[in-house]
Amino acid sequence: MNSTTTAAATRFHSLHRNRHHPLVLANAWDAASARLIEAAGAPAIATTSAGVAWSLGYPDGNALPLHEALGAVTRIAAAVSVPVTVDIEGGYADDPDGVERTVDAVLGAGAVGINIEDGVLPPSELVDRITAARRAAERAGVRLFVNARTDVHLAGLVTPDRMLAESIDRANRYVDAGADGVFVPGVGDVDTIRALVEAVGAPLNVMAGPGSPIVSELAALGVARVSLGSGVAQAAYAVARQAATELLTAGTYDSTAQAVGYGEVNALF
Repeated sequence: MNSTTTAAATRFHSLHRNRHHPLVLANAWDAASARLIEAAGAPAIATTSAGVAWSLGYPDGNALPLHEALGAVTRIAAAVSVPVTVDIEGGYADDPDGVERTVDAVLGAGAVGINIEDGVLPPSELVDRITAARRAAERAGVRLFVNARTDVHLAGLVTPDRMLAESIDRANRYVDAGADGVFVPGVGDVDTIRALVEAVGAPLNVMAGPGSPIVSELAALGVARVSLGSGVAQAAYAVARQAATELLTAGTYDSTAQAVGYGEVNALF
């Protein structure tokens, strides 16, 4: 890989190390959203797998074909100058060898980080996939940031009384396998977040939204990374629906009053 990619990977790792200022990521789903987020001052761009899938006509949940995902990653990485990390769901593959090929392709598209999740997979399977991702990164000579996501809380994979212990166990297994960070979506209470920070041996990523502790509170708990998941894409689609409904019913256009100016968007490219 070239020196620009190497520098971006090093920069992205460094963004997880400031104890007082978590890396905050307003997840993008296409080149325009990525450029708008970068222009707002974001130090990095993260994709939302759901947003990317929806924008290309697929449901979220490992339904997006790899070549479609790579097209989106390539366009996003080419549009911005900050590091890009990509949500690859379970790896867009059926086995670790396939994940290795996915990571090869994602690195070739210009990304320097990935999210990879367990979902309904057994933890041992994600361990093998993380190992495969790390193998691909080492072969490419890129210090890829592997953010391992466990869906224990988000998907209710175990009974509530076991969720915290199971998340901690999985998180540390993933770190031992080579993950650089751990993502535990679905947690929002400060006691659980604090327990995860204290027990997980890597930077912790939480997903935030309305009702979540604000960034400064998450920073005080020791959270290293705060992302919005598909929230920004959903908000954008809410405006699209509202504007269409208003036009088709009242025949008015007020929903577009806060739109970003045509010239401003056009000038981003």
